[in-house]
Amino acid sequence: MTDLDTRVARPHAPLLRRAAPALLGYAAVRALGLLVLVVWSAARGKSAHTLLTARWDSLWYTRVAELGYGYQVRLPNGDVHSNLAFFPLLPWLERLGHAVTPLSYADAGFVVSLLASLAAAAGIFAVADRVYGPRVGVCAVLLWAVLPVGVVQSMAYSESLFTALAAWALYAVLTGRWLSAGTLAALAGLTRPVGMAVVAAVWTAAVVSFVRERGTRHTPGAHHDEHTPDAHSATHASTPGAHAHTHAPGTGAHSHTHAPAPAPGALVSQGAPAPAPGASVIPRAPLWRRALAMLIAPLGAAGYVLWVGHRTGTGPLGYLDVQAGWRNGFDGGYAFARFVGDKFTSFPSALAGLGLVIGVALLIWLYVTGVRGRQPVALLVYTGVVLALALCASSYFGSKPRLLMPAFPVLLPLAGALARLRVPRSALVVAGLAVAAAVYGAFWLNGSGPP
Repeated sequence: MTDLDTRVARPHAPLLRRAAPALLGYAAVRALGLLVLVVWSAARGKSAHTLLTARWDSLWYTRVAELGYGYQVRLPNGDVHSNLAFFPLLPWLERLGHAVTPLSYADAGFVVSLLASLAAAAGIFAVADRVYGPRVGVCAVLLWAVLPVGVVQSMAYSESLFTALAAWALYAVLTGRWLSAGTLAALAGLTRPVGMAVVAAVWTAAVVSFVRERGTRHTPGAHHDEHTPDAHSATHASTPGAHAHTHAPGTGAHSHTHAPAPAPGALVSQGAPAPAPGASVIPRAPLWRRALAMLIAPLGAAGYVLWVGHRTGTGPLGYLDVQAGWRNGFDGGYAFARFVGDKFTSFPSALAGLGLVIGVALLIWLYVTGVRGRQPVALLVYTGVVLALALCASSYFGSKPRLLMPAFPVLLPLAGALARLRVPRSALVVAGLAVAAAVYGAFWLNGSGPP
């Protein structure tokens, strides 16, 4: 057996074992954030536990878990805030946790979020590892952990639960596990309205696979190998600068080749890591599995929306009326643009406006970088829908940072850049960001917080 054969044939460590460094790093970042929050809150005479479990949306989820749906608040201006706006999976899990443990509904929600955040970190690693390799996977998880609003990942909110379901659904798509992908997409649809992003990713990937398979079948001389090497095998075999030794049986001849280095101006130099060869190739699966996944994926979101319409007696689009009571809607970004524009009418609010413009521009640039870097179509569709729903919604603008949190694939170009640094330097960058995120999170929750 040749050296190359040995490298390709060697079994890989189990996924969770490869993810261990990422999970340990993630846990350390979150522990730092919680420690700073406890100290900061105590200094201000507040309870960190209350901030994490019994404020803002946490109270609405807990009320659904304890009393069910039907509660609403009518504001002086006539707006009606109904708890039907909150999707049911997190309250169901809170109710289950309360039923099988001594925990209160609020504490059960906190535990669910902590466990879901670890599952989300593992899912983010799995996706990034599949496409770009383990080092980028670790960096992607750490960057998600040190987001300025990363403290929300430890709150009794649904962001961590949704991100976990979305990440593992995307991984299931990338690895050809279609029934798992459809089921996880349905559960994501029971968690947040943005679950439609996961459904769109599953549907698009399935349709693309149908088209490619049909094109291959009708291309003369085309051959599709059902046993496509996975991303890691391809990475080992095709790492730039690696040596490939082959031996021609019966001739005694050896060939020695070098994988070409990236050309100037290649994707790596643009800030996007180059996908591992074969990483975007989804293993073949029977047509019925892909079709069934497409049928299952929307059941969660569609089922809840239709149930709300039936409950309110307003028809299939009744959920939109519920959201309108919260002044939530989709206006293509007009309200958000006006909000940003108003910041430039005075000083120092103009600095905040400039920061918002820079932040949105950065998100768009990172997404375009992912497109140019040829991320798998499922990731691009998912990220695009999450960004569009968050940036183009007319909801309260202070909530947009946490609404963007599930768009983790947008971090992959930054993760690629961080992975190319030497380990001591990348560790120093992450440590600095972790401290900044912990301080900001404590300041934020003790102030305006995440509405």
